[in-house]
Amino acid sequence: NALHSLKSSVGSSSSATAKPPQKQHATEQDLHSNEVNTRDLQIIGLPRTKAKQLANTALQKAWRTSHLSSQSFFHNKHGFFGGKIGIDSPVFCRQIPSPLQSIFTELHYWPVWVQSRGFKTLRKHKRLQAGFERPMEPDGFTPSFMKGMEVETLDKLLKSKNIPDGQQDSFKTGFAEGFLKSQALTQRKQDSLRRTRFILLVLLLVGLYGLSKTPFLSGKGSFFILSMRFRTTSGLDSVDPVQMKNVTFEHVKGVEEAKNELQEVVEFLRSPEKFTVLGGRLPKGILLVGPPGTGKTLLARAVAGEADVPFYYATGSEFDEMFVGVGASRIRNLFREAKANAPCVIFIDELDSVGGKRIESPMHPYSRQTINQLLAEMDGFKPNEGVIIIGATNFPEALDNALIRPGRFDMQVTVSKPDVKGRTEILNWYLRKIKAGIIARGTVGFSGADLENLVNQAALKAAVDGKNMVTLKELEFAKDKILMGPERRSVEIDKKNKEITAYHESGHAIVAYYTKDAMPINKATIMPRGPSLGHVSMLPEDDRWSETRAQLLAQMDVSMGGRVAEEIIFGNEFITTGASSDFDAATKIARMMVTRFGMCERLGVMTYADQTKQSPETQAAIEHEVRILLKGL
Repeated sequence: NALHSLKSSVGSSSSATAKPPQKQHATEQDLHSNEVNTRDLQIIGLPRTKAKQLANTALQKAWRTSHLSSQSFFHNKHGFFGGKIGIDSPVFCRQIPSPLQSIFTELHYWPVWVQSRGFKTLRKHKRLQAGFERPMEPDGFTPSFMKGMEVETLDKLLKSKNIPDGQQDSFKTGFAEGFLKSQALTQRKQDSLRRTRFILLVLLLVGLYGLSKTPFLSGKGSFFILSMRFRTTSGLDSVDPVQMKNVTFEHVKGVEEAKNELQEVVEFLRSPEKFTVLGGRLPKGILLVGPPGTGKTLLARAVAGEADVPFYYATGSEFDEMFVGVGASRIRNLFREAKANAPCVIFIDELDSVGGKRIESPMHPYSRQTINQLLAEMDGFKPNEGVIIIGATNFPEALDNALIRPGRFDMQVTVSKPDVKGRTEILNWYLRKIKAGIIARGTVGFSGADLENLVNQAALKAAVDGKNMVTLKELEFAKDKILMGPERRSVEIDKKNKEITAYHESGHAIVAYYTKDAMPINKATIMPRGPSLGHVSMLPEDDRWSETRAQLLAQMDVSMGGRVAEEIIFGNEFITTGASSDFDAATKIARMMVTRFGMCERLGVMTYADQTKQSPETQAAIEHEVRILLKGL
């Protein structure tokens, strides 16, 4: 009421004035004041001074500030309408961080990211569009900003901030360089990401292709089903028989007894009716036993070649792998293929690796599956099925007893190292126009593989020397290299040591020459080979299957000949350590004569294999007899 009365009184007093109405009364321009809002007090139409005076008097100080809201939040926050920059739909984005924000906030065409409050819906909002209908980039100075900002506006802004002319040019140049650099970095990131995606895709495809070709992951119907097929010749995933037409018994030398044993197997494969009419039955399995390099694999190939039947080759290590059941499945697959192609020969090399003795171990609960499957397959053969299994091993004692019983591997053939006749045949197979008997007598204990290596070493020596053929000299060189090691021509030995070595080796040679039961001398040399500075080699007339007491004593005499020569020539004060290996050899022979050969009258014919397990009295007696034999030389 007081305000209405005040308004009426003021209106009556102001009617007598002659001032224009637009200058005496509060208009729309006075609606918004820094001190008071006259619209809220409903005193519009009063003179300006009177209205302010009434408002200041009537209102408290806390009520004197008010604001007029615009039509939009964007207008309230920034002072101009958002339609100028094409803001159509609210989005949730972060504001562009920039060190020049204090300058660019005054540009009307600067694309500002606006926060909008509202409910979150499932509708997908479109990206913020610039005034020229181009999507804006979320980071950095965007192309829309460069196009939306005119050069005149930038110049006007720089001048309004009182920036010197030199700094204005630097600002423009730096701004442009920063924009171009950001564009280049963005392009490089996109190219790098594109290359990375391409490389990862290629690696993924290559990995999938490799897994599909892996034997134990290539089964049909599932990617991780174990494959049931494997290649017995190379350990892959298929069974491929081999025809051995080029290998016959003519290619096997030095093992005549083994060839004779296997000849009946060849006859059975050629004409099985010949044996079945009489009710006979050949062994299902044949076990070849012997040292390495004696020709067991060659014999099995020769059996298949002589009979002209398919030959299946496998090694024991190819059956078992890290996955349970793989070995048993491969055994089944091998025998199924062999039965389908009968008559044929299955050869399993290194049989002890798959057919070893079964043990009860919690660490290997599935280790017996493979051998159990092998035993079951061998029992399933019919008598006239025509499948012969040949196994080869160097350790027959390691095989399971159930595997070598009659009905499975019930035929055992021993393939021994060749004798002098066999070695001569093998050398003649490789050599022509050379007396191979000399080399054969000097290679006692050599197997067929050792003799092949000897011939190969001789051929290499002849090629190095520039010769077009191999002679006896190269064969002797190769034999010494294998037995004693390569020559050490680079060793520098003074004249005194050479003289001592020469007398030492001559002592061995003289004693061997004048001893009745000693072997004939083949060669004496002081060329350093291996650990020795010289050597005297003996050449027996033929192989010695057993030796007499006189022959053993003769070997001990020859061993002592080197030390005797040193004592005679240089005296007891100048003997050397070169006879240590000779003493070892003589002591070994004497101990064997006492403990194993029964060549001692005091201890008799009793053997003492392990001397450490004997009583102290027996050990002392053995040492006494050995010392007597060595002193009697």
